Amino acid sequence: MSDVRIGAVLIAGPTASGKSALGIRLAQALDGVVINADSMQVYRDLRVITARPTQEDEAEAPHRLYGHVDAAMNFSVGRYVADAVKVLREIEGTKLPIFVGGTGLYFKALTEGLSDMPPVPEEVREQVRRESEGLETPELHRLLFERDPDTARIVRPSDRLRVQRALEIFAATGRPLVSFHGAREPGPLADRPVVKLFLAPDRDELRRRIDRRFEAMMEQGALDEVEALGLRNLDPMLPAMRAHGVPGLLAHLRGEISLREAIAKGQGDTRRYAKRQFTWFRHQLADWHWIAPEGGFEKVLTALGRALHQAQ
Repeated sequence: MSDVRIGAVLIAGPTASGKSALGIRLAQALDGVVINADSMQVYRDLRVITARPTQEDEAEAPHRLYGHVDAAMNFSVGRYVADAVKVLREIEGTKLPIFVGGTGLYFKALTEGLSDMPPVPEEVREQVRRESEGLETPELHRLLFERDPDTARIVRPSDRLRVQRALEIFAATGRPLVSFHGAREPGPLADRPVVKLFLAPDRDELRRRIDRRFEAMMEQGALDEVEALGLRNLDPMLPAMRAHGVPGLLAHLRGEISLREAIAKGQGDTRRYAKRQFTWFRHQLADWHWIAPEGGFEKVLTALGRALHQAQ
């Protein structure tokens, strides 16, 4: 495989599917760099609770874009793509980029480009945030439906971040968010021969792995990590404050629920997220090659070779 001309390898999959380990193995075999494509693993405050690669993992192969963002930042897809472009330029012609993660929007932006969204002035963002305070997410969604029904129809009523983003765009421009979806700048990987692999483990086994991994994260210090994050008194709507496991553990630290309830909430939220990841990739990125990771590394290399032939 070392002499094969590949522009990049993309490894996606649900949480706890073994993506990080596979990325390291491929980086070792193909002289590559593992580049993060997970929207929570960018935050330096959240190594344990997001199962970010450990220092030992990072010593196995070069890693980039992990833990490079402060939790106080509302890190966007646009900023991620800009950071990824910098890495691609730095390693051009020397290392194979291997993007690893579970954030579908990151992969879509890398391969298909970004919607040409207008900037939202900070004063508009603050106005919408003040208006949103005290409203439950379904109430906020109803408000969006009154102002921008076209976007409200495609945004889940439980997805508070996207609902609020749609309200911000409408307040800033007077136009529905969906009206900006057509115009796109090309993604940085658009002109490269790219191999796209989606790890699709057995669903029952994945649920067990998610539960076991959350328990392991607790043993590794997840509660202390979340407590340190809570002491920063950050805006609870920031993405880092909504990472799976964080809200429940913060509620426990405030004395609102037991530790067992917090763990169960974190496990349940993560299982539901994994289910959404399967659905999202199936519908949004249908040209990816789905493989069962249970077959071992050699099976993955075989799938990589088949995918490469189709990409060229």
